[in-house]
Amino acid sequence: MERRRNFTRLTAMAVWGLALILGTACSSSKAASSSAINKDSKNVALKGHDPVAYFSEGKPVKGQSQYQHEWMGAKWFFSSAENRDAFAANPEKYAPQYGGYCAYGVSEGHKAPIDPAAWSIVDGKLYLNYSLDVRKSWQKDIPGRIAKANEHWPKIANKP
Repeated sequence: MERRRNFTRLTAMAVWGLALILGTACSSSKAASSSAINKDSKNVALKGHDPVAYFSEGKPVKGQSQYQHEWMGAKWFFSSAENRDAFAANPEKYAPQYGGYCAYGVSEGHKAPIDPAAWSIVDGKLYLNYSLDVRKSWQKDIPGRIAKANEHWPKIANKP
């Protein structure tokens, strides 16, 4: 009888602990969707530039508010309805890595703003940098920087 009570207590504690862990994980993922995107005070991502244009036109193009799509708690602007629709159909394909923060900065373990003119597409993914000078440093070891950024990003994504 005593074993059964102990088992019941342990089971209840395990269930409670699991619920606590799952609740924390769920609330963390909600926070990630908001603070993990680099956006301005009006919730506009990528300083208003069209993320699809980097792929289709090979350059940064300013988006227009009339062609916008909300994703991950941010407003994304596009230069055309076609680009907006392409992004809406597959945002992970076009969204910049590391929430649109400077990839070099993330590789160093912190978030940094970006210059939309300082960009690279590597293996079909968009990476942004703080400035053209920082992009030069980034380009010296892109695979190493990506590996470091991938390590750091889960730890800093939710930090302001």
